[in-house]
Amino acid sequence: MILSYQQKKTEAKTKQILKGALSQFLEYGYLGTSMDKIAHHAGVSKQTLYSHFGDKETLFKALIYEVATQKFQLVWAKPLEGKPEIVLKELAQRIINEVNDPQYLAFIHIIVTEAKSYPELGELFLENVAKPAMNILTKYLDDCPDLNLTDSEAIAHIFVNSLIHHILTQEILQGKKVIPISNDRIVNNLMIMIKFNQENIKIK
Repeated sequence: MILSYQQKKTEAKTKQILKGALSQFLEYGYLGTSMDKIAHHAGVSKQTLYSHFGDKETLFKALIYEVATQKFQLVWAKPLEGKPEIVLKELAQRIINEVNDPQYLAFIHIIVTEAKSYPELGELFLENVAKPAMNILTKYLDDCPDLNLTDSEAIAHIFVNSLIHHILTQEILQGKKVIPISNDRIVNNLMIMIKFNQENIKIK
C-alpha cells in the first residue's frame, strides 16, 4: 500500500511522539510522566499530542504495542524450521539477546509496576508478545518430526519463561552477584530437559 504524503507525515509524527514518550516513561515511570513533559520532550505541541493520543493511558498502550511488536519481530520473525537441537538453541539465544536490553528491561519493569493499578497494560503486553510467541513455539514442537513431547504447550511455556526469568534475575535482581549462572548453562540444560521429556516422561 502506497502512503500519501499526509499519511507519511502523520506516521512520522506518531513515531516522534512515541520516541519522546518512551524516554520520559523510562526516566520518570508511568505516574511521574505527564502529557506536558511528553509534548515538550517530543518537540510537539500539546494539541498535536492530544490529537494523536487522547490521554496518557492511550499513549502508553500504543507504546507497549510499538515496543512489543519491535521485539517480537526481532525474536520470532525467523521461521522455526529444522532440527530442534539447532532451532531451539538459536531461538534461546535470540530471546536472551533481545530481552537483555537495559531499555527493554526498564520498560518491562514499568509495566509490571503498574499492572496492579492498570491490569490491562499487562494484558496488552502479553497479548502482543507472550501469547503469539507461545503459539508459534507450541506449533513447532507439535509439528517437529524429531520430537514426541507429552505436552508441547507446557514445554513452550517452560522454555520461554525460564529464559526470561533467568535474564530478569541476573540483570535486575542482582543475580550476577548473588546466584550467578551463565546463559549457556541455562540453555544447554533446557535442551537436556526437553530431550528427557521426549524420551522418558509420561505424566499420568
